[in-house]
Amino acid sequence: MSADVPENFEDRLRQRAFTTRNANTLETIPAHHQPHENIPNTPLAASTISFLLGSIFSLGLTLFLTGGISDRWWATYQLGFFLAAWSGFHWGEFAVTAGWNRDKCSVDSFLLDNGALYHIANGTAVVEYLITLYFKPSLKAHHYISIIGVILAIIGQTLRASAMIQASTNFSHIVALRKLPSHRLVTDGVYSVFRHPSYAGFFYWALGTQLVLQNPVSSIGFVLVLWRFFSRRIKVEERALINFFGEDYENYRRRVSTNIPFIR
Repeated sequence: MSADVPENFEDRLRQRAFTTRNANTLETIPAHHQPHENIPNTPLAASTISFLLGSIFSLGLTLFLTGGISDRWWATYQLGFFLAAWSGFHWGEFAVTAGWNRDKCSVDSFLLDNGALYHIANGTAVVEYLITLYFKPSLKAHHYISIIGVILAIIGQTLRASAMIQASTNFSHIVALRKLPSHRLVTDGVYSVFRHPSYAGFFYWALGTQLVLQNPVSSIGFVLVLWRFFSRRIKVEERALINFFGEDYENYRRRVSTNIPFIR
């Protein structure tokens, strides 16, 4: 009798492990592609990143709402908004994917593994802001420019999140070159005004963050780099969409613009 207990106990453990492995609601393994795995694709990594992004967001939002810290030359409302916007964007990418596109959700959905150029660009923007603020603070005193930037960044973030939510499982951070049975052509809502609303949203969000910082060099650099990136990406993606949906997509493309400057 006693000899049967360990065996049954081990059976129960194996069954529990099997069930957990195949039905864990915290699992972050996407269905149709493999994560980069430069960041561990685990619930622990996802929760840790969320905590860090939330901490940065809280610090940035506090600086922004309080107008900065007067006896700390670098702790301005402008830098606070940038930190909040940056951390909020990356957390939002994961949150929206987890909520409306679960099969594609992984730690990569934070978009923190975007390549070195992305982080160099944001780091350069912060350095430009701090150097200019230290040596020539009057160049950062045009508050109406920062207000325009705040509005543009919020509109861009809202547009991108709305596009991802509306497209749901049809959205992917990676260009889909193979049509899945679940794919459908989304042309209503924000897609009736913007042909690629997630791209347009990111474009205007990024430009808005640089206007908040009143960075002339980074503003121009961001616009040029993003325009080049999205111009190329849209061409590749639309070739695939024409293969997927044929004349329906051709008609949609003629009818709706990207609303990104100089990208029809």
